[in-house]
Amino acid sequence: MERPSFLSRSSSSLSSLLSNDEKSLLPHTVYRKPKIRVRTLLAHCLYRRVILWTAAGIVLICLTLTASRPGFRSERLLDLVKSKQDEKGSIGVSGASGTSGANIVNSVSGGPGTVLVVGSEKAQVPAWRSDMPNWLRFRHLDGFFVGLKALVPASDYRPEHPRPAGEDSPYPLTLSYTGMPTPTPFVPQPDYKSPGYTAQYHEVAPCYLDKEKKIPVPDLYAYNGIVQGQPEPAIGSHSLLGLRDDVCFDRFGRYGPYGLGYSFDEGGVEVGMDTDRTGSEAVWARTGKINYDAVDWGDAQTRCFGSNKKRFSDGEMQSQPSPTASAEHADQSTLHRERQKKKIPRTAVMVRVYTGYQWTHHAVLNFRAMISELALRSGGEYTVHFLLHVRDNNEAIWADPVTAQRVLDDNVPAEFHSICTFWTEEQMRLIYPGQFGRAFTNPSSGDIHGVYRSAHMPLQHFAMSHPEYAYFWNWELDMRWLGNYYELFDRLGKWGKQESRVEAWERSAKYYIPKYHGDWANFTALVHNETRASGRPAVFGPVAFAGRAPLRSELSGQSFIPPSCASRNDAAADCGVGEDADLITLNPLFDADESGWIFASDVTGYNTNLPQPPRRCAIITASRLSRRLLAVMHEENWRLHHSMFSEMFPATMALHHGLKAVYAPHPVSVDREWDLDAVDAAFNGGRDHSSGGRGSPFDLRNEHNHKGTSWYYHSEFAGLLWRRWLGYAQYDGRGPNGGRSGEGTLRGGKREEERAEGTGRMCLQSMLVHPIKWEHPSELEDYV
Repeated sequence: MERPSFLSRSSSSLSSLLSNDEKSLLPHTVYRKPKIRVRTLLAHCLYRRVILWTAAGIVLICLTLTASRPGFRSERLLDLVKSKQDEKGSIGVSGASGTSGANIVNSVSGGPGTVLVVGSEKAQVPAWRSDMPNWLRFRHLDGFFVGLKALVPASDYRPEHPRPAGEDSPYPLTLSYTGMPTPTPFVPQPDYKSPGYTAQYHEVAPCYLDKEKKIPVPDLYAYNGIVQGQPEPAIGSHSLLGLRDDVCFDRFGRYGPYGLGYSFDEGGVEVGMDTDRTGSEAVWARTGKINYDAVDWGDAQTRCFGSNKKRFSDGEMQSQPSPTASAEHADQSTLHRERQKKKIPRTAVMVRVYTGYQWTHHAVLNFRAMISELALRSGGEYTVHFLLHVRDNNEAIWADPVTAQRVLDDNVPAEFHSICTFWTEEQMRLIYPGQFGRAFTNPSSGDIHGVYRSAHMPLQHFAMSHPEYAYFWNWELDMRWLGNYYELFDRLGKWGKQESRVEAWERSAKYYIPKYHGDWANFTALVHNETRASGRPAVFGPVAFAGRAPLRSELSGQSFIPPSCASRNDAAADCGVGEDADLITLNPLFDADESGWIFASDVTGYNTNLPQPPRRCAIITASRLSRRLLAVMHEENWRLHHSMFSEMFPATMALHHGLKAVYAPHPVSVDREWDLDAVDAAFNGGRDHSSGGRGSPFDLRNEHNHKGTSWYYHSEFAGLLWRRWLGYAQYDGRGPNGGRSGEGTLRGGKREEERAEGTGRMCLQSMLVHPIKWEHPSELEDYV
């Protein structure tokens, strides 16, 4: 290619201007390869335009790429942590203008017997703009990030938020300590050896991790007390559900027994070793560091159940409705049961897994904990299964064992292979054949047999194939429970059993805010008054609507309504009390009609010339379903060819056929100092002060209110809080525009937790967090 004429002229001009001596002083590359003179280029009109437009285009592209990647600064998070620490000595002490520090220590000395004064920076709330969400008006809370050295007995605990009107903040804290506190085993299971238990139930044989019965199932550990100033949950309640609210958990007490904090050579997962480990050895004092290399979780669960088989009732009894019985007959049945020791139902926990999922060491820890706490420590009361979605329908997993084994090897850690059950969407087309008819709307354009629109089809099929289970928890990979899984699932089941059916749908449609609504009795009375004021009758039993098709059991005169509800009026206070809930959800059961939720009309198989049937929904599919509810859903699919979007189908089937459904108001935290009336207005801003209908918090225009909560499918706070608790520095999400994920100042991490004048690693009360898309900082690049 011919060189442009201006380039040769430029080169000759440069040489002509310099003497031989001057040329010898130039860098070798400059002299041998003369550069283009910018002034000469810009002097030419055409070239000037080309260069300027090209430069402007490059700048715009760079700005666009940077703006579209909110986590851009976090991709090299570990390197940033080190560089920030080297520059400032510690991350958490300094704060950017307009941000709030998480753990500000005013003294400069530390060590045993030290008195520290821990304060909370008063952040400047960003100047309010009309385009900013309401929740950005409020100051960030800091107490979540204070550490174990601020632990106090529950009787001395004062939360940063919510506080009674007129009560001052607990900051600054004056703390006296003589070192790190010591955790103790946390055992929420019943005392299986106590006379009170053995008098009613069969004895429980202990279960082990190995066939030789030499490795007992370890305890997890908790700290007695609460970190002073830690915010209380704004929504939901520990005490209402029977969850302990006087203890907290750090990462080593929670996951250390399952492999956190020690090496592969010792049988651990080698994560947590890059974080503060002060005092962590206490969690291995009894059992030592367990080597999990040879554990087969399916075999361990099978052996555990086999040793305790006589404890359990037949799950088949739970699949059918009961004919309305007389009180005399019910009393006789009760007397007969009391002559023998009680048997308990079994529950399957179905974890939704899919091919292509990138397993991490933290995910392995989570499911080791789940199986240990639910299945093995309960003597087989629970069993954990992985429902593995094979996304390639062409894989010969049913015909060829070699193919099936390859799919397992490629997609699931070996220790979990024996608890996996395959399913494919093509399989669902065979199980639920025929034409389902038109949908009112299909916003996702997905197939009716696809996992997105009909996630419960494989669960229904599993339930119909496994009559030994009475209940099924539908669980997702990106959810974490900061606490003991047995306590969570057991207490939710017991709470749901004691709930009355009277106005249960109305209570379940509303977020419970304890410091705003008062105790549960007051909340129940409030909902009753709001229901009467609405002029609409409370929902009860099967609902009638145009185009309704009865189940086969309904055609034969059977009903899901228990005898205690025969009168169907407010005076029947015991209606449904003592009846296990068919559906327990972890978000409100809201009325989807006019709610603004995007999938509210994804209703398939009903007459589209008639009004849409009444619908209820709970965002996030995590829930407990009875086998008789799954049997109803199964029949609606295969016989009536009815279906609805995944988060709406179970609740709506319970509504249509009169099964018992409740929303369990578990503890949910917020990241800001919301006024509680603002919380109520935002989360109960729908029809009749509920979460449904017009004004629903699940409307696309309102969903941003969940960003700063610890439990919602697109929460930003949940992941930030979880990773800080795991010991990794995070951008604190605080900035001049109110803050967003990946913004703000880098805080937390090893250096901050270990410094002498700090308060140590975080210790939080039990809570559910979702979504957790990545945990270790090295995983961020794959996530982004």
